[in-house]
Amino acid sequence: MSVLGNILWLICFGWLPALLWALAGLLCCITVVGIPLGRACFNAAKLCLTPFGKEVIHKENRSLSKVGNAVWIIFIGLWLAAIFAMEGLIFCVTIVGIPFGLQYFKFAKLAFAPFGAEVVSK
Repeated sequence: MSVLGNILWLICFGWLPALLWALAGLLCCITVVGIPLGRACFNAAKLCLTPFGKEVIHKENRSLSKVGNAVWIIFIGLWLAAIFAMEGLIFCVTIVGIPFGLQYFKFAKLAFAPFGAEVVSK
């Protein structure tokens, strides 16, 4: 099921957010200070390509991850997570769109606090 879901996702929805996340990661990696942010963007791009069968888990919260997440939430994370959550709600209105809506909720979780998060296979 996850292979079929990933194929449909990639054809219909997944390529554009993955491309945008990868572009944002490249822009962030231009500066030395932005490299951790760029790594978080590449992590999100990887999830956007094939979200079915994967899960976002948060590893131990180190102080650097907490600071990074706090800055991220203030400037970007809250808005980005709200956008993904709204897209998830829109997809969940129809029965056919529920699996895709659940993936957008997964993106919202990662977009809210990307530092210290890891994408693992189920």
